[in-house]
Amino acid sequence: MNPELTFADLGVRPSLVRALSDGGITHPFPIQVSTLPDTLAGRDVLGRGKTGSGKTLAFSIPLVSRLADTTRRSSRPSGLVLAPTRELATQITATLQPLAEASGLRVTTIFGGVPQNKQVKALQAGVDIVVACPGRLEDLMRQRLITLDAVEITVIDEADHMADLGFLPGVTRILAATPAGGQRLLFSATLDNGVDKLVARFLRDQVSHAVDSDTSPVDAMTHHVFHVAGVDAKKDLVHALASGTGRRILFLRTKHHARKLAKQLTQAGIPSVDLHGNLSQPARDRNLAAFAAGTARVLVATDIAARGVHVDDVELVVHIDPPAEHKAYLHRSGRTARAGRTGDVVTVVLPEQRRDTQALLRKAGIKATPQQVSADSEPVQALVGEVAAYQAPPPAPAPAAPRHTSTQGRGRGGQSRGGQSGQPRGGQSRGGQSGNNQAHGGGQPGRRRARRPRSAVGTN
Repeated sequence: MNPELTFADLGVRPSLVRALSDGGITHPFPIQVSTLPDTLAGRDVLGRGKTGSGKTLAFSIPLVSRLADTTRRSSRPSGLVLAPTRELATQITATLQPLAEASGLRVTTIFGGVPQNKQVKALQAGVDIVVACPGRLEDLMRQRLITLDAVEITVIDEADHMADLGFLPGVTRILAATPAGGQRLLFSATLDNGVDKLVARFLRDQVSHAVDSDTSPVDAMTHHVFHVAGVDAKKDLVHALASGTGRRILFLRTKHHARKLAKQLTQAGIPSVDLHGNLSQPARDRNLAAFAAGTARVLVATDIAARGVHVDDVELVVHIDPPAEHKAYLHRSGRTARAGRTGDVVTVVLPEQRRDTQALLRKAGIKATPQQVSADSEPVQALVGEVAAYQAPPPAPAPAAPRHTSTQGRGRGGQSRGGQSGQPRGGQSRGGQSGNNQAHGGGQPGRRRARRPRSAVGTN
C-alpha cells in the first residue's frame, strides 16, 4: 500500500472518495492501484490477486462510477456481478452499498435457498446493480423476471471457484445474454478448468493485472503446524485455541462435526456459531451477524466459509481438519490477515496426517516448522492469549408437549385420526413417507440410516 497515493489520484470521482473516507478507507491497495486506471477508462480487465487484497473494491468503484448517470428500469439492471456463493454475494453487496448510495444507485442480491418473491419485487421496483449467484439468476431469466439486455458492465468474481463448483456453463449462458459491447471485469486466482476459455470468448482487448497470485500465502500471516499425540490431545488443543478473547474461525471438513463442535464449545462457556451447507439462509445470516457483532467469538465452519466471508479482526484461523488441497488451505487461511492486518493460522495434525499435510503445505508455499504440542504448551498459550471469561450457555428450549392420539373418531365413521381404519397415520408404516423418514435423511421405507462411526477429528 502506497501511503502517498490517494483514490483521487487514480481518478475516482469525489462522491466516491468521500464515501470511502467515511468508511475509513483513505488509501488504495496494490490491486486497486493497478486496475483502477484501466477499469475507470472502460477497459476490460482480468485481475488476479491474493485473498484479502481488496479485489471487491477494485471492481466496485468502476462499477458504480460507470452507472452513476444511468436511467433505472424495472427488471433491467445496468450492472451485474456474478459470485459463486451466497456468502460472497452478500459480502460484495455490503461493500457496494455505501458507494451505490453515494451515487443514487440501488443494489439487490439474488441467490437460491430462499423464496424468490422478495428478490422479484426488488427487481420490479427498479434496480441498477444486481449481485447474483448463477443458479437463481438463470431461474429468473427463464421465468422472464429479469432481462440482461441493458447491462453495461459485468463483473465475474472468483471465476476459478465458479469452475470448481461447475458453474461455468451457466456463467457462459448469462454472459451471452448481456450486450457484446459491454465492459467486462473478471477476477480469478487461476485460469484453469475453463476460466481461460471464458476470458477468450467474452473479454475484448483486455488488460491483465496480477498482484501476487491468489494461491500464494499472505505475508502478514504467521503459520503454525501443531502435531498432537492423538484424538484426545487434539480435542483439548482445539478447546484451548477457541478460548481466547478475540475472534477466531475453526475449519472442519463435515457439516455434522461443525455443528457438533459449535454446540460443545457453547456448552463449555465459549459462545460459538456454526456455518455450513445444511443451514437455511436466515440461519446463516443470523450466525454470521452474531460472529461479526462479537456475541459469538468463534465461528466453526466447513469450506463454505473459506471464500466470501469477510469479518474484520479475525485473529486466528485453525485448520482442525487439514483441507484436501492447497488452494482450500490458502482460502481458509485468508479469513485472517485481511486488508493489511496480521493474523495467525494453525494446522492441527494427527500422526497419520503428517505426510499428507507436509505435502499440502509445500504446495501452498508455506514454510513452518512442525511443533509437538499439548493444550498447555507455551506456543499454544501464546496464541490463546488472555482467556475469555466463562459465558453461561443460553437455556435449552423447553421440550415440546407430547401429542396425544384421540380415539374418539374410531368406530364413528370408520376412521382414525391419521387416516383410514386399520392403518397408521398417513397410511404408511413407521419407516415410510412420514416425518420420521425425512428426519433420518430420506432413506428407504422401513430402514433406519446407519450411525456414523466416531470421527478422528477429536470433536466427539
